[in-house]
Amino acid sequence: MKLYHLLLLITLLTTIPTIAQITKSDIDKAIDISQLKHPYLYFSEEDKPALLERIKTQPDCNNIFEKLKAQANMWLAMPVDNNIPVQGKNTRAGWSDADNNGVYAKYYSTNINNAFYLAFLYQLTSDQKYADKAFEFADAFCELTTWTQRAHEFPIIYSRIMPWNVSDDQVNFNFDHYNGDAGRMMAAVYDWLYNGMNEAQRDRIRGALLEKVVTRVRGDYEFHWWATAYRCNWCGVCNSGVGLTGLALLTENPQLTDIVAESYNRINNMFSELGVDGGWQEGGGYWNYGVHTSTFFADALKRATKGKYNLFENERLKNNPATFPLYISLPGNKSLNFEDSGGGSLIGSTHLINKLVAETGNAEAAWYSNELLGDGDDIFDIIWPKPNIQPEAPKSGSKHFRTIDWWVMRSDFKDPAKVVVAGKAGMNDDPHHGHLDIGHFVVYWQNEYFIQDKGKEGGYDEKFFDDARWDYPQASSEGHNVVFVNGEKQIPGKLRKQPYDYEVGGKVEDFQTSEKRDYVRMNPTKAYPNKELKEWKRHVVLEKPEITVVLDEVSANPGSEIQVRFHPGVNFEKKNDFVFLKGEKGNMAVIPVVEQSFNIVQGKHAMQYVNATKDFFWIDYFDTVIKSQSEKTIVATVILPVANLQEAQKIAGSKKMTSDKSGKISISFSQNGKKYLYEFENGKDGLQIKN
Repeated sequence: MKLYHLLLLITLLTTIPTIAQITKSDIDKAIDISQLKHPYLYFSEEDKPALLERIKTQPDCNNIFEKLKAQANMWLAMPVDNNIPVQGKNTRAGWSDADNNGVYAKYYSTNINNAFYLAFLYQLTSDQKYADKAFEFADAFCELTTWTQRAHEFPIIYSRIMPWNVSDDQVNFNFDHYNGDAGRMMAAVYDWLYNGMNEAQRDRIRGALLEKVVTRVRGDYEFHWWATAYRCNWCGVCNSGVGLTGLALLTENPQLTDIVAESYNRINNMFSELGVDGGWQEGGGYWNYGVHTSTFFADALKRATKGKYNLFENERLKNNPATFPLYISLPGNKSLNFEDSGGGSLIGSTHLINKLVAETGNAEAAWYSNELLGDGDDIFDIIWPKPNIQPEAPKSGSKHFRTIDWWVMRSDFKDPAKVVVAGKAGMNDDPHHGHLDIGHFVVYWQNEYFIQDKGKEGGYDEKFFDDARWDYPQASSEGHNVVFVNGEKQIPGKLRKQPYDYEVGGKVEDFQTSEKRDYVRMNPTKAYPNKELKEWKRHVVLEKPEITVVLDEVSANPGSEIQVRFHPGVNFEKKNDFVFLKGEKGNMAVIPVVEQSFNIVQGKHAMQYVNATKDFFWIDYFDTVIKSQSEKTIVATVILPVANLQEAQKIAGSKKMTSDKSGKISISFSQNGKKYLYEFENGKDGLQIKN
């Protein structure tokens, strides 16, 4: 075993946190319920002067407050509709008007959001008109038969492949993440409106919380798949909603300390599944959803127990509170678009990151908040202000997230003129939001993806989470920048009603970073059935700040067709021996470097969702195609900015690959009179870059 792998194994084994479980009795002892006086979830009467002072003295908080008051003028005049719209039966297929007109979803969100924000405004102003109107909206929301939405009820979700640590025998789907969010928000409405309501009004909201949150879950955790899905964002969202409901109702229902304890234990378990470097396998968007919603419960519980039960002390969260969103950030206020996670914006709201900074004192997280996120725009930016923590810039722009085997290489976090190269290995064991993308990478420059990941482009439909998921180009390996031998695609480690195969996937075998050059070697071999592809190792070099060199060593039977695939994120022109990429602010060239003959073949994936409201679309790609002459084939690719087509042609004309008897491979090319040379020495584990 190499020293690198031995040290990694020791690190992983020694940093697995011990997860302490608490009981109802522990919570009973930690909370003096007789002393609870609403509001108490996120602030008390004694805390309110500080909130008002922030509004008075801090421009961003004042802007949030003034905007809220202006919106409240509209809500005060707005009639509350008590006629519940019809919810569609096939909301992700779009077969009827009720499925796709959005009327029910708008009714749902309007009532709960308006109740939530008006209740907060009541707390800040003590103006009864806000409490009265907030209750009207809350009353309409309480009238809904369920707070669960149709997309997560039996007919649609039943065929979903369940995530890690969840039994395949799942038949109960009466509580989803929408319900968790509703419980979280309505718990705050109850807490904030408490002194502005009469007994019947309190009982109206309390009764709905008991009916639609507590009694659906309490004592029945074993029948809810998300309860033990500790690597899934649902675990945090749902348990936070249940736990906050329990905390908010303690003044009337002190027996609910049992669900408070359950939420602590299960969210703590979820936090402990964060990687040793803070990575989250589902991606940035779902890191945010799970951690963000859990933070509301963590804060309220810490306050109620006077710090005795503090989820912010979980070692995985405490050590890397914002490392993942920071390192997957991209210039132009974007984030990595891997798997289902989105990528349209930076990850983490300002108030969330500020809260995590305040609780952990993490200086890098403070830098992320100050330098990239900017001012907040949410009421929790008033409740959770920016802490007085001195920001500290990250020592390196590059990162290997060891637990999930994602990696990012760059020279600078903020400069769009410097290339970001990112990719991933890891296991194909996340059927919930994972893709078959082991060995995949992207190239980002000038605020654009030149080599891209389509992510979940087009959204979700009714089939996207069952076994058909792997036929969608966005989730299949065919829609990623990977290698194919005779068309053999990657396979999932989990199919519906089938046991997990935890050997399916790949790994990062080496990762190096320095001021001038970064390097990663991935081995995605076991992500394939290995009937055609015998072995594949991918080396990626970032010659800082902007040149990317990829070297693929592919083992297969002689005569096999090898495809090295790329998905362009910009307009492109295919030439005989390179591809010219045309961005809005610059151009790049993708130049194959191979000792034998090759072809560049342009293609496109046909994509049509089951959802009838979504149009058909094409997904462009191009392949470097080689017919293997021996058992091992070496294919290199140079990806770099060029001024124009003529410069790309000159570089392509200068490219060269050589090999010697020892198996050493050299890649060279020239640009603007400068020669670049990359040497890979052959060892027992394959090629390794020569420093």
